Order: sequence, then C-alpha cells, then structure tokens
Amino acid sequence: MELVIAVLLVAMALIGVVALAKAVRIVPQQRQDVVERFGRYRRTLNPGLNLLVPFVDAVRTKVDLREQVVSFPPQPVITSDNLVVSIDTVLYFKVIDSVRATYEISNFLQAIEQLTVTTLRNVIGSLDLERALTSREEINRHLSGVLDETTGRWGIKVTRVEIKAIEPPASIRDSMEKQMRAERDRRAAILTAEGHKQSQILTAEGEKQSAVLRADGDRQARILQAEGQAKAIRTVFDAIHQANPSQKVLAYQYLQALPQIANGTANKVWIVPAELTKALEGMGGALGGLSQMVGDAPTPQASSGASDVEREAAEAAQAAAAAAQKIHDEVRVAEAQVTGGNGPQGLPAPEPVSPQSLLQDPADQRERG
Repeated sequence: MELVIAVLLVAMALIGVVALAKAVRIVPQQRQDVVERFGRYRRTLNPGLNLLVPFVDAVRTKVDLREQVVSFPPQPVITSDNLVVSIDTVLYFKVIDSVRATYEISNFLQAIEQLTVTTLRNVIGSLDLERALTSREEINRHLSGVLDETTGRWGIKVTRVEIKAIEPPASIRDSMEKQMRAERDRRAAILTAEGHKQSQILTAEGEKQSAVLRADGDRQARILQAEGQAKAIRTVFDAIHQANPSQKVLAYQYLQALPQIANGTANKVWIVPAELTKALEGMGGALGGLSQMVGDAPTPQASSGASDVEREAAEAAQAAAAAAQKIHDEVRVAEAQVTGGNGPQGLPAPEPVSPQSLLQDPADQRERG
C-alpha cells in the first residue's frame, strides 16, 4: 500500500513539473508566439514571461519580428526585344502582424517569391535590353510598390527590393563589349586629336609671341644703336668744331688713313689719276711749312715733341708712297689684262713718289723746278 502511494506521489510530482513547464512561457525580444486553445486562436504572447493553461493552450507559431533578407535564385525573363536575361533579386521584409502572417497565408516566403517573379516578368517584358540595364531604380520602385500593396493584407511589410544582377546572353555580352570597346576607341581618338590640336595651337602661339618679341628686341637694338651712332657722330662733330683744326692737320690725318684704304681685301682694281702725286706733294709741303705759318708756331712745350711728330709724319708719308706704288702696279696689270697687250695704253704712269718729297716744302720744290 505504501508503495502504491509512493508511486502516485511521484506521478503527481512529474505531472506538476510538466504542467508548470507548459504553463510558463518565456518569449525573447523581437518575437511573438501565437497561442491556440483547442485549435482556435487564443492570444499572442509578447516578449517576456507569459503563463498558459497547461494541456489546454498551445503555441501555434513563433513569429520573428526582425527585418529579414531573402535572396531568390536567378529567374529567366524575356525583354520586349525578345532577349532572354537572367535576373537575381534580393528582398527585404518584416512581419508587422504575426496573426495575419500565420492565418492569412500558409507560406508567405513562397508567396513573396512567386509574386516577385511574376511582377518582374511583367516589368521587364515592357522594356528593351538597353533600358532594362539602365533602369534598375525604376524597376526596384515598381516591384516594391506592387509587393508592398499585395503583402500588406498578409501582415508583412516589404521594405526594399533590389536587383543584384541582370545577365544577358553570351552573344549579347560579346556584342556589348565590342560596342563599348569601339566607343572607348572613338573617345580616345577624339581626345588624342583634341590634344594634338591644342598642342599645335599653343606651339603656333608660342612661335608668334617669340617672333613678336624677337622683332621688338631687334627694333629696340637698332634704335639704341642708331641713337648711339648719332650721339657718337654728334660728339665727334662737336669736338672737331671746338678744336677748329687747320688744313695741315686734316692732311696729316689723310696720310695716316691712306694705308688702311689701300689694304682692303675688296680693293682689286684702283684707278689713280695723274694728279695724285701732285696732291701728295702739296700735302707734304703743307706739312713741311707748319712751323712757318702764322698762328702755327710751336710753343715751348711742343718743341720737345717736334722730333716725334716729324718721325710719325715721315712714317706716314713712307706708307702712303708704298700704297700709291702698289695701286699703280695693280692699275698697270689690270690695263694689260683688258687690252691684251695690243690695245691703247692708259694714262702715262706718274713718277714714283718718295717719302722725302712728300715732306718737303712746295716752295722748295718750285725753286728746284
């Protein structure tokens, strides 16, 4: 008897533990449990500690209220230009009413997938391939509107629909790649031509500015050179007028410049008049009578350099005589080449002029004559 009582106590304890376990229900955050009593909806358990009637109330479904992400497999879709493309979609949704999500539809995920495929085929079927590839935002908005309107009565909120990829056929991809390559080559050629054009323009502008600057610099140089020459000529002219040189000084300067005239490389043929020797004799007489003219008497300071002046005058006269003799020889040779030795002869050659004759006084020469 005691054994039977002990067994009954143990059975009652087990029944009490099981009943307590079924009566106490702890629901985590962001989840709701749908409770039925004898197969009929009773209530919804919210997050926290909840008590049920043991062996009477039962949990039908456990609904997750968090936002969920579902990726659907690729679906073949035909565009308006009869091309089959494969489209992958991603769906974001959340359950806002656990009771309707449990009793309004048996499998809402499958329903959402089929609805997405159907709507996608309707949208893509009205677009060609080019527009379908460039109108993802428009397709996403249309899908989201249709799904949200349809799944609203199921207690489900579609928050976002995204198209992951649109894969056209392999032949179409090859054609698109060739088209893009040709377009990029065209753009590269245009950019190269534009760069070459800009380079040519900049080069021409640089050459133009360089030529202008070079011409302006040449003009400034010529102006400065002309101004310098004018200033030099004016300075020499003023100095000559201030010094008031006599004819004897000018004759002396001519004797110094005569050898330089005769030494020119371009002087091939000289025509020397017969009166040249007389002119040289006159200049020599003028040089010889410097001390005898009025107003030209040497000063005591200049007497010490008289010998130097006479020596320089002698050297200048000797160089002038040598130059005249050289010119005379060249003239004779030129006449011989022109006439060939048979034609008429030129003017009679003047007598050679010695340096001493250039320095003698013309009055002495006239007395000797």
